[in-house]
Amino acid sequence: MDLGFWDVISWIVFGLIAGAIARLLVPGKQAIGWIMTILLGIAGSFVGGFLFSLLPFGRPAGDFSPTNLIGSIIGAVVLLLIYIYATKKR
Repeated sequence: MDLGFWDVISWIVFGLIAGAIARLLVPGKQAIGWIMTILLGIAGSFVGGFLFSLLPFGRPAGDFSPTNLIGSIIGAVVLLLIYIYATKKR
């Protein structure tokens, strides 16, 4: 797979969008910055996009579609909740 400059930029922008929406959906204050939000969104895109691609109505992972965007956001929300739980002070 040959990733060009614009492919990397599109992953970063898509990760920022998915991560920012996930942060808006999860209540409370998350102590993460923009870089972590982008990484959260990119990781959520992998997790959610892959899982949604397995469903009958899903599109192949990597294709831009509303279904994959929703899957990416759900994946980012799940990862954000795991991050919050793992870093919570007891």
